[in-house]
Amino acid sequence: MPETTSAAPAARHAGFLSPLPLFFVLLWSSGFIVAKFGLPYAPPLTFLLLRFLGVLLFLVPAVLILRAPWPHGKIGHIAVAGLLVQAGYLIGVWCAIRQGMPAGLSALIVGMQPILTAFAAPLIGEKVRPRQWLGLLFGIGGVGLVVAAKIRLVGLSLDAILLCVLALLSITAGTLYQKNYCPQFDLRVGTVIQFASSAVLILPLAIIFEGLGPDFAAVQWVPRFIGALLWSVLGLSIGAIFLLFALIRRNDATQVTSLMYLTPPTTAIMAWLMFGEAFNALGMAGMVLAVTGVIFVVKKPK
Repeated sequence: MPETTSAAPAARHAGFLSPLPLFFVLLWSSGFIVAKFGLPYAPPLTFLLLRFLGVLLFLVPAVLILRAPWPHGKIGHIAVAGLLVQAGYLIGVWCAIRQGMPAGLSALIVGMQPILTAFAAPLIGEKVRPRQWLGLLFGIGGVGLVVAAKIRLVGLSLDAILLCVLALLSITAGTLYQKNYCPQFDLRVGTVIQFASSAVLILPLAIIFEGLGPDFAAVQWVPRFIGALLWSVLGLSIGAIFLLFALIRRNDATQVTSLMYLTPPTTAIMAWLMFGEAFNALGMAGMVLAVTGVIFVVKKPK
């Protein structure tokens, strides 16, 4: 079982005293930008399947050449965590966006993950301090301010909302599962296991629901799509996931998931810079509140 917060050594918090959280937030936040670039040219399940296969194309040779150690006795646990963190989360978010879910509302729903994780933290032996609860409330309030101007409910379907809730439950359960059952493993091998299991799951779904064939006829191989696919493979599925695993390994689950509060503000700034989307004073105030909340959660007690 993981150590409790009160007994945690200083090394457990080292991940938040380095550039890792900043890099993770920047990479993770680009996910919605990638979706905006890529989804017009491929159905969501097909895009995700290509993304998972691309990760395996890069990492399997590296694992074989470098003879990375296999996590004997943990392969099943790593695969289950991957199905939840990778397949379940991404299927929910990408399919919801494809069905018309606004990115702001999607971010708000998935942004409930830190609160949900905090409630479940005692199940894996972690304690959430009162100051952390205050920080979590600040964080969700900040996220709400950031996306308030972007939320549109006209034409929103119940299916899209349920898909986002599925994504929220899936990534929360996956984070807790991995923290409890398999926090330590070789990142290269673990990523291969997780994306291989996710590809096995998503392949029949793409065939059934999107009519996927061996020629990938539904995909438009334009430069914009290829760029989005390459970034989703290298920047998100390898870069961001490696950083996420490293943070889970070093810190409490509540601390790690609190970083998700910084995703909507960062995404909003990226969308403002790249697409000219509005980012007003209310959004700036929400960003400050979200950052304050994360500081409350991750700051080590004296």
